[in-house]
Parts: sequence; C-alpha cells; structure tokens
Amino acid sequence: MKKLFLLLLIAVFGFSCNNGKNIKISVKNDSAIDRENEIVEISIDELALPDTAQFIIVDAQGGQLPYQLTYDGKLIFPVTVKANSAVEYTIQAGVPEAYDTLACGRQYPERVDDIAWENDKIAFRTYGPALQATGERAFGYDVWVKSVSEPVVEKRYEGELNPETKARIDELKKTDPKAADELYKSVSYHVDHGNGLDCYKVGPTLGGGTAALMVNDTIIYPYCYKTFEILDNGPLRFSVKLTYNPLIVNGDSIIETRLISLDAGSQLNKTVVVYDNLKETTPVVAGIVLHDPEASAKYAASAEKGYITYADPTDNPNNNNGTIFVGAILPTAKDAKAVYFGEKEKNEERGGADGHVLAIADYAPGSELVYYWGAGWSKYGFDTIDDWNAYIDKMASIKSEPLTVSIVK
Repeated sequence: MKKLFLLLLIAVFGFSCNNGKNIKISVKNDSAIDRENEIVEISIDELALPDTAQFIIVDAQGGQLPYQLTYDGKLIFPVTVKANSAVEYTIQAGVPEAYDTLACGRQYPERVDDIAWENDKIAFRTYGPALQATGERAFGYDVWVKSVSEPVVEKRYEGELNPETKARIDELKKTDPKAADELYKSVSYHVDHGNGLDCYKVGPTLGGGTAALMVNDTIIYPYCYKTFEILDNGPLRFSVKLTYNPLIVNGDSIIETRLISLDAGSQLNKTVVVYDNLKETTPVVAGIVLHDPEASAKYAASAEKGYITYADPTDNPNNNNGTIFVGAILPTAKDAKAVYFGEKEKNEERGGADGHVLAIADYAPGSELVYYWGAGWSKYGFDTIDDWNAYIDKMASIKSEPLTVSIVK
C-alpha cells in the first residue's frame, strides 16, 4: 500500500529555518553492533521547524528517507549506522516521495472490539470489552504471523467477517457440511492463504508477552481493555493507549494503563505500563504462555540479560503452521524462570496451557515499567529457536545502548 505521506496535508511544517539553511542531524552509534534500518526520533521543538511549505530527509547519498510526526512531538525516521561510528542526515526543502505504510492498525468493533496492528514483519491483537462481555476469558496478547511486508490484517478481517460469506456457510452446513467447511477455509484467517495466519492460542493466560502484577506468587491477570486511543497510525509507527478496568490488589483498586508502540522493521513492541493507586512496591511479570509439556527444551530465561523466549508449536502443530517464536525483554528483571500450572489449574482454569515463562521485576508506585515484547515466525525470517534467541539477545543489547541523535551545530 503506497501512501504519499504529506505530514498533515503539507501545511504542518515548512522549511525556512536557520535562515534558509539545511538542518544536519547526527546519529551516533557507540555500541559494538551495526544498526540497520533502526527508527530514531528527535524532538520537533528542538528542530524549530516553521509552519509553511514541505521538507524531506536525505542520507549522505541524497536518497530520501520516509518519516513520520508522532503524537508526542517527535520526528522519526529510519537510519543505518555501523558500530562505533556516526552518520549525518539532512532536513531540507523538498516534496516527499511516495512510500509504503509499514505500521498501522485499528479497532475492530465488528469482531468484539479487537484492536489489531502490524508492521512489515509481524502482527498482533489484543481483546476488548465486547469480548469480555461474552464471558470468554482471553487475557493476553495474540500473535498473527505474516510472510509478506505489506499490510494484511484488514483483508484478513474482511474475509473472516464477511456477512454474505458467513450466511452462505450457515446455509451449506444444513445441506453440504463438506462444502461449508471448504468455503470457511477459503476465507478464514486461521488458514494460510499465502501471507500467514492466526495460529497462536492465548486463552486465559498472558499469551504473547503481557505484563501483570504478582501478589504472593500469584499472577493478577488483567482482562480486556476498557477504553482505547490510537495515537499514531503509520507510516512508520503505530501507537495505542489502553486503559483497563480496576483490579483489586492488596485491597486497593488499581487502574492499569498501557502505551504500546510498534515501529517498522521491528519484531518487538515497546510498552510502557503504569499502575495508578498502587501503594507499595509490587512484583510485576512479563509472561509467555507455554503450550508444550516438554517446553524446557524450547524456552530461554535470563535475568542477567533481562529476557525470555519460547518456541510455540502453534495451535495446530500437525497443520504445517511452522513455529511461532515469542520473546520479551524486561531490562529491570531480577528473576526469569518457567512456572508450571498444577493439573487442576492447567485443565480447569488455563485452557490446557502448561504454564508461563516469566521475567520478574519490581514495580514502584508512581513509576513506569518499560519493556519490549513480540514474535517471529519460522516461515518468515527465523529458521530456528537459536536464530530467534540471537535476535532477542541482540535487541536486549541495543535497547541498553540507544543511538544518540543530535543537531549538528
């Protein structure tokens, strides 16, 4: 999907700053890791851009870069910087080229208030109040794998929810169940039609990386979001703010707020979590559900490096769905381990899931918990769990050594 991103219809920012001179931006990489197509940001106020005409961002070779203005007053764009080096980019007058929308999403009230979003690598879903009203227990993040760079989520919902097709399937069920099943499979997002599918099982668990408070070694599971606000919607970043219904923790009514953002080119969401009205420091976990009784061979948990990973067998391992690799990076982790359910909890309360691999930190009242979570697929970029673990290990290092972005004076 091509989109000429005119930055709020051209008139938001102009270019006559610094007495008509270009603005040079330095991006410095002090780490030992090459950074490729990494999204960086700089304050618009710091740039002091005026409010007439248009501008572009170019690299040292004069090639244009896509960019986006975010809800919180940042200019973001992708950069490539070798280890222990710096690169300059230039803001100058010009007409932006057409370029792809790589990160986007929306709420789907037609599917019980799902919020689904994606980038060029992966897609995700979280559940809303209409689902909670049905009584279905789905607490965690869902993963939708994809094998193409263009957006796929909208078309998947269109196929799955088309009212005429659903009516035809219902009719065929009465006379020709086989034809009904074939028609359903031809449109369902639970079937790979050449660009990936939904084959991840969440249920009453933390799913693919959800955070939750933990009291006396018991996870206080959040339910579906109560309200939402989409703050950024492409082309390079999707951001959504979610507010949850109160949870009772140690007798107090706690309101959780999450700010989730997904950048182009990344397998991982950045999430900032705040628990309002919490009175004392409380353990918090980021968790990944385990779906294999022999999962010990398929997960990694490192408190020292602050991450957890898992190779999920998908909801139908015999359907050639590949493997979904899930991970979370919790920089402040003090512990990381697998915790398995007892048989009663496993079968009666957690939908047959075996447990979670957890990263555990302390949350202090009034603070923000910042962590990263996401997924990859064995059919799109990651052949093995070792490949995925190497990616998460690299990303954990990158998050601890951010690039330095500054204006060249």
